[in-house]
Amino acid sequence: MTQKTRSPEYDLAQGALSGLRQDLFHDAFAYRPLPPLSTGGPLVRRLPGERIRRAAVWLPHAVVLFLALWTLMLGYFDDHGGLGFVVGGFVPAAAVAMTLVRPVGAWWVSIVSTPFVAVVTFWGDWPWASAGFLSHLSVMTVVALRTRPRTAAWMWLVTAVYGMFADTVFSRGYGPGAGPMLVTSAVVLLAVSMLLVRREAKQEVAAQQTVTAVERDRRTLLEERTTIARELHDVVAHHMSVVAIQAEAAPYRVENPPEELERAFATIRENAVAALTELRRILGVVRAEDYEAPDAPQPMLSDLDNLIANVRDAGLQTQKTVTGAVRELPQGVELSAYRIIQEALSNALRHAPGSTARIELSYVLGGLGLRVVNTAPQALVNPARRPTTTPQRGFRPPLSKGAGHGITGMRERVTMLNGEMTAGPTDEGGYEVTAFIPVAANPAEELS
Repeated sequence: MTQKTRSPEYDLAQGALSGLRQDLFHDAFAYRPLPPLSTGGPLVRRLPGERIRRAAVWLPHAVVLFLALWTLMLGYFDDHGGLGFVVGGFVPAAAVAMTLVRPVGAWWVSIVSTPFVAVVTFWGDWPWASAGFLSHLSVMTVVALRTRPRTAAWMWLVTAVYGMFADTVFSRGYGPGAGPMLVTSAVVLLAVSMLLVRREAKQEVAAQQTVTAVERDRRTLLEERTTIARELHDVVAHHMSVVAIQAEAAPYRVENPPEELERAFATIRENAVAALTELRRILGVVRAEDYEAPDAPQPMLSDLDNLIANVRDAGLQTQKTVTGAVRELPQGVELSAYRIIQEALSNALRHAPGSTARIELSYVLGGLGLRVVNTAPQALVNPARRPTTTPQRGFRPPLSKGAGHGITGMRERVTMLNGEMTAGPTDEGGYEVTAFIPVAANPAEELS
């Protein structure tokens, strides 16, 4: 069975009828009030005085109502009262005023009422008398300004069909015919359509310029971040390498060094090498496009004991408490939890010397809860050397003047996993970080 293919002419005609139905029939009498002008527009903002500018925003409404009044006056001059004035003056004037609230419906009122007005008034100017001529031209102009060029084309085409039909069937030699209306309206609607096309083109260009500016700013920001990351990688990697080398060589420069000193330098070297590896893995990706990240495993919650041992060696007494059934969580959850705990302990080392920290991990059915809290500092921080002097009771150190990227990074990690986090000082003078990271239940666990 062969399927019939429609001709291009049929598709063109169907598209034209669809456009006609969309522009002139679909919701023709919908309520669409004409909005006032913007006070920041190119015309209003040049006017002097705030009161004048507030009044000028209603200028389009005043012009339309003036045209309606003029139409009413022309109807009165043509008939000097009576039924002809009521029909030939008020109906066209009402159609003009109607464009303020129902533009397409106003055009239908104007085109449909035209033959009735001509029959009742019988002024001789067929098919449009002076009032009807001004009314229909004004209605088409306002509707074209409020819609789009395609609607203007349909209005002119329907007006031309009616005008030629009226000339050939109803005219009987009266009046100048539809020629003046069609020529005048064609010129006016063409000018309006060109204005609309130009305005739409300017809006598209402005929108494209805005998008381009945003993309340019974003690209500049990324380039700056890349530059900073490269500089950070070069500087920090160099110094961390020096620290690792000096920590390894330091015990050999002292005759019979104590065992505690050797362990301390070994710990320093291990931490320096670990930090250097992490730095190269994270920041090294900006060195070249073909950079390949190393395949070293990411730290997990099972590595917390090593982290706690390191911070204990650095002077922070730390305890860990685990509640619930310990289970393997998604890698992103475990990595984020590890980094949050690591950053919280680092903050305690920097800002609360001499304090103790407590880590609480809660494995619950809906996810993982963690809490890191440290006590109040027991010593002042000397930025150049080490903690000095014991503070008085109730002492709380000043807040850090840093950028606060640590807390921000914690929040970003938790937000990325749709979790919740709080961080702030405790009533006892310490600091507390709590977070909950949701974890989707394993289907196998739900069935068991």
